[in-house]
Amino acid sequence: MQLIAYILVYPILWLISILPFRLLYGLSDIIYFFMYKIFGYRKSVVKENLRLVFPDKSEQEISTITGKFYHHFCDMMVEAIKSLTITEAEMNKRFKFTNVELINDLEKKQRSIILMCAHYGSWEWIFILQKHVKHKGYAVYKRLANKYFDKLVKRIRAKYNSHLITTKETYGVLLESKKKGELTINGFVSDQTPKVHKAFHWNEFMGIKVPMHTGAEMLAKKLDMAVVFFSVKRIKRGYYETTFKTITENPKEFKDYEITDLFFKLVEEQILQAPEFYLWTHRRWKHRDKVPAEFQ
Repeated sequence: MQLIAYILVYPILWLISILPFRLLYGLSDIIYFFMYKIFGYRKSVVKENLRLVFPDKSEQEISTITGKFYHHFCDMMVEAIKSLTITEAEMNKRFKFTNVELINDLEKKQRSIILMCAHYGSWEWIFILQKHVKHKGYAVYKRLANKYFDKLVKRIRAKYNSHLITTKETYGVLLESKKKGELTINGFVSDQTPKVHKAFHWNEFMGIKVPMHTGAEMLAKKLDMAVVFFSVKRIKRGYYETTFKTITENPKEFKDYEITDLFFKLVEEQILQAPEFYLWTHRRWKHRDKVPAEFQ
């Protein structure tokens, strides 16, 4: 069944991917109409999240942010499909780096990097970074249920010398690279919701106490890697600008969870500037009523 699904769906995705951007975003507008206006996909989740973190905003303001979010969400969907056939030149034109020299300087210092980001702006085209740096690229991801689509996603990333690894594989792969003396840059989308029983750290995110993923920080300390945050700004439709910020070059000098807390503060700054570009469909605050006594 997985192969049949792949054979049926892949040609459609490929045909969408070769559309010029003008038509691609026209398709995005159609998807938006059905997803938001007709079916209301996860609309209740989006509005609940927005009301939680912006209690002072009116219903009209919440609705405005919601509509803008769905427009961006649909754009990201078609941009992900466009990754199948987009050229390197086109991607470089649309996804720019304001200060890639920060990464180049760490390279000169022979420092591997934990690159932290959130589900904000656009992270689909960050892989073009590998064309600007010499670090070997890894990104931690959740394996897709369909093994054929999983291989497809890996193949797309590999075009830019980036390799996808699962959470379970991460430590072993990066430890082996360190033993070989390889410089690596390792991407973590670190604002997901961890399972409550696996949460070591709780703190406020957008004013609400929640469990926080600490894996990126722990790996940085174990493997002595610099920690860098990257923010993404939408310049206009289909064009993004990424800026890097060093959280620390010496993670072992920080107390446990301080790096994680700094990361979330940087994510909050992005959200407060333009909330419509955060991934509000995710139930990020669903464990807010389960805070252990020691964290209250």
